[in-house]
Amino acid sequence: MTREPAVAGKFYSASANTLLREIESYLKRSDCVYDAKAIVAPHAGYMYSGAVAGAVYGSVRLPRRFIVLGPNHTGMGVPLSIYPPGSWHTPLGEAPVDPDLTETLERECPALREDCMAHAREHSLEVQIPFIQAMVPDFSFAAICIGTGDYSTLEELGHAAARAVESVPEPVLIVSSTDMNHYESADISAQKDRYAIDKVLAVDPEGLYRVVREKDVSMCGFAPTVAALTASRDLGATQGHLIRYANSGAVSGDFDRVVGYAGMVVV
Repeated sequence: MTREPAVAGKFYSASANTLLREIESYLKRSDCVYDAKAIVAPHAGYMYSGAVAGAVYGSVRLPRRFIVLGPNHTGMGVPLSIYPPGSWHTPLGEAPVDPDLTETLERECPALREDCMAHAREHSLEVQIPFIQAMVPDFSFAAICIGTGDYSTLEELGHAAARAVESVPEPVLIVSSTDMNHYESADISAQKDRYAIDKVLAVDPEGLYRVVREKDVSMCGFAPTVAALTASRDLGATQGHLIRYANSGAVSGDFDRVVGYAGMVVV
């Protein structure tokens, strides 16, 4: 089964050559390259968040296998949806779903269900794939779309992801796709985002879950990030690093209603 792109030509270029040039312009390869357990990367249109995504992807040693977690913006499909074996098509070609990693995740987390509907129009995972394609030509991935905010379910998924990573003989990077606070002023968003960022840097999934609610942080991908932090902690992560932070006002010029973007690594 092949998933066709939903936001090519909208969030990023539908032309392979133009897309490669875009990604290369956003990539910032760091002198300090982390061996990360997980990264947190934004998922807006590349013109808004591509520089943050490029900075975080350029700051880690990328393996050949990935678990990509994203929120379900559309409300379609089941609450914990894993894409079945097949591939995702982008302007850069076919990105293969990892059948062994997918099967292991399903076995370790019985709440996961194979479901294409949740993924069909969802952009949060899709926009990560071209960055990986441009940097790791021979890779495979498991894709999980999360439509629940239940902490115990997210914790279960995180523990399962850690077990899945430990079961394979080569490195696996967990990618959590999220934007930060939405549609408040740049100053207010920066304050709210800092609450969430600090919990990611502390590898504190419970703290992130709590602060998003208590401080009313409209972080759309808090659920996948909670799961990613749980998995990272199980895998021995002790700290995170903020690679880059920005907001949409830098592009739109509107600093009264911004969306925040944070690129972070968890090591």
